[in-house]
Amino acid sequence: MLKSLAPLSRSSTWRLLAQSSTKVAASAHSPFVLEFHRGLLTESGSKGTTMTRGKFLGSYRFSLRLLILLLKTACIDKRGQPGGTCLNVGCIPSKSLLNNSHFYHQILHETKRRGIEVGNVKLNIEQFLKAKDDTVTGQARGVELLFKQNKVDYFKGTGKILGPHEIEVMGNPGEPDALLKAKNIIIATGSEATPFPGLTMDNKKIVTSIEAIALEKVPKKMVVIGGGIIGLELGSVWSRLGSEVTVVEFQNAIGAGMDAEISKLTQRSLAKQGLKFKLSTMVLGAEIEGETVKVKVNAANGGMEETLNADVVLVAIGRRPYTEGLGHENIDLDVDERGRLVIDQEYRTKHPHIRVIGDVTFGAMLAHKAEEEGIAAVEYIKYGHGHVNYGVIPFVMYTFPEVAWVGMTEEQVKATGKPYNVGNETNLDTEGWVKFIADKETDRILGIHILGPNAGEMIAEGALAIEYGASSEDIARTCHPHPTLSEAFKEAAMATYSKAIHF
Repeated sequence: MLKSLAPLSRSSTWRLLAQSSTKVAASAHSPFVLEFHRGLLTESGSKGTTMTRGKFLGSYRFSLRLLILLLKTACIDKRGQPGGTCLNVGCIPSKSLLNNSHFYHQILHETKRRGIEVGNVKLNIEQFLKAKDDTVTGQARGVELLFKQNKVDYFKGTGKILGPHEIEVMGNPGEPDALLKAKNIIIATGSEATPFPGLTMDNKKIVTSIEAIALEKVPKKMVVIGGGIIGLELGSVWSRLGSEVTVVEFQNAIGAGMDAEISKLTQRSLAKQGLKFKLSTMVLGAEIEGETVKVKVNAANGGMEETLNADVVLVAIGRRPYTEGLGHENIDLDVDERGRLVIDQEYRTKHPHIRVIGDVTFGAMLAHKAEEEGIAAVEYIKYGHGHVNYGVIPFVMYTFPEVAWVGMTEEQVKATGKPYNVGNETNLDTEGWVKFIADKETDRILGIHILGPNAGEMIAEGALAIEYGASSEDIARTCHPHPTLSEAFKEAAMATYSKAIHF
């Protein structure tokens, strides 16, 4: 959904950033998606206070942006530790597990061929999880320090909209309650894991990603329901640590949203690492029998029923907007058929003073996308204009090799009916691929897709290129350092408009 740059009238009256009364129980939310929170905002001076309520990385970022724009700010967060889903139970702990499990896997399987002999390698699962927790705690303390240094008023509690201009704050145990009045509100309550119909989550044997980042022992067998980014990342973690992981996906390909060619290459790579895949397969149900979970599946187009045995079943079929306890019904906000709060091109609801950003409204459920929206919404309030380019939102999957992409897939380009060119180049550590898609007539880059080490870092160059309307020749004629993985990026661009040297 494109955001208009049309100016709004400036206002110096009260503003409020609102978050729902989000539950903090382990089963309430799963990783990888931002959860903003509510707060109150006004221009600096004696006219009022800005408040955000934090359960997500983005809430503290746009809280600080408010201060940069000279808007006095406060943040309300129920979790009791800032940073939200992303920092506490999502992106950050997941990437810690991915990084450390990759080290472990390399030591076990790759050091010998590199001339490094290591013996008696053991996994200390308790210390392994503690390293992840220490990373989270350290970053959360850093956020609190930023709040303190920037004089953000930080409240630990839950907020609920009572009326068009009223927010009730229910403090955590030992924290004060409050009733806030505000003239402008931004709702940014994020999302939660989508439950699987018919499955009872016990959060021990049948779990969401929240519990999957904190398993106290390595399961002998794990079934992952859903072959998207979350399922593949966490499946990779436990596979590296010794679990036999089977991914069950209803669609005929993994990595929802990936370019089809990259998806096939990714599946092949992960299969070499030991992950098993059952594509075009439907889950009929799952029951816990003693220490085993029995998952019933069959082919999506019909066929023989099969039972998969697992010690742990991870449900990772996606996420849905989180509005429980928000109080949006008290002000009659419109909600679409998918539970998303309805907004216009300037993030406004039917009440012009109430805006919505992040997972709880339209668009990709990504932390960095929501951060951009949070900043844009604040700038709309302050200046009357903001900017988010939804055609240049990068996606990254932090498996090994990583997968990253920005812009259109080849399937999307083909559907437009316009002629296009494709250029490919290998990106080798062990294996990898870089793919460019460009307009055949103008050579303007339409999409970039990378499979390989550090793909998540390399894709930023692609995002910048598309943002500025670069051609593949522009990239090809830009000097890239040698020897680096980024040379494959340059060579893929060369292959798109001309011919690569090393191909």
